[in-house]
Amino acid sequence: MDKDDVSERVKVREIKVLSDNHYVLRKATYDWHRGDGTWQTQSRETYDMGDGAAVLPVDRARGKLLLVRQFRWPTYEAGYRKTFIEAIAGKLDGDDPVTCARREAMEEAGVEIRNEKRVFHCFMSPGGLTEQLSLFLADYDSTAARAAGGGHAHEGEDITVLEMTLDEAMAMVAAGEIADAKTIMLLQHLNLNG
Repeated sequence: MDKDDVSERVKVREIKVLSDNHYVLRKATYDWHRGDGTWQTQSRETYDMGDGAAVLPVDRARGKLLLVRQFRWPTYEAGYRKTFIEAIAGKLDGDDPVTCARREAMEEAGVEIRNEKRVFHCFMSPGGLTEQLSLFLADYDSTAARAAGGGHAHEGEDITVLEMTLDEAMAMVAAGEIADAKTIMLLQHLNLNG
């Protein structure tokens, strides 16, 4: 058994599905064996959105990258009154992460990507979400013809493609115009590692 495995410290009492509308909201009641040796009953809700992939397409020869802009209800509800700028992303929907990244790049930005390199695989909000994301950098050709992109209207997507330099994107991060964690992580990785 892995010395970091906490399975012996968790006793699940009950898991209830609270909502199964668009995603799944569950409430778990469990006992946790604390570091001081006592058992404590805890209750937590988790939101299961499914796992996903995000990709930052980069044209290194021309110094360009692609991001997308779209309306996000949760950020609006939280008081952010702008459309949201982020890396191309989507749910795996049964695909592997690379296939998902390629599919989303075409659906959202109308571009073909290649040479995908996974730079992170992480939980994005472990206090409440089960979601794990694979984050990729990939190559694209900014001079190549593009498909329509824009996402799927029947899914509520209304996506605008933004093409810019890394310096422009980093300035937007510094100004708070890019406030998405996965996007900031990918841009910082690109900035630090070229």
